Amino acid sequence: MLVLASSSQTRATILKKNGIDFIQRETNFDENSVRLSDPISFIYKITQGKKLSYEQQYNDNLPFLVADTVVVVGNEILQKAKDETDARRMLELQSGNGVKIITCMIYKNSSFEFVDISQTKYEFDKFDKEELEDYLKSDEWIGKAGACMVEGFCKPYIKNVVGFESSAMGLSIEKLTPFLNLFGCTE
Repeated sequence: MLVLASSSQTRATILKKNGIDFIQRETNFDENSVRLSDPISFIYKITQGKKLSYEQQYNDNLPFLVADTVVVVGNEILQKAKDETDARRMLELQSGNGVKIITCMIYKNSSFEFVDISQTKYEFDKFDKEELEDYLKSDEWIGKAGACMVEGFCKPYIKNVVGFESSAMGLSIEKLTPFLNLFGCTE
């Protein structure tokens, strides 16, 4: 049994679609406590903090997985939007621009720890203003890094992509599955 130490429904969906048996638990790590300007160091520090938080909260020796994702436009790191105004600002930065979506994940069991940092690069066309407003009203952006949803709202605007969509969605399943197979966490 694997524990997904995340409240993310997108990560849960990725695991389900790939036949991975899991339970879901939240951690109480404060992501806003991390203040670093380098996106790789930033996302690693948050994911490491979630791992340590999980270990302190649950001492049950079950294999577990933590992950976090950020969107980077230029030199700005975009986390989860605080409100609709913040989401609009983030999406306007991404509109017509190159975007990096970086996910860090840590899988740990009693004898092994796997850490991966993956990056998917997107080039987006300009977002249609009316479609953007409809997306903001839908609240689908809530809980998404950079308010970005590459499998939803952003999909028709993708001009170019380099990397795995699963990484951009918050879990690099292509890299994780071999380790889960090795340790018997898949069906």
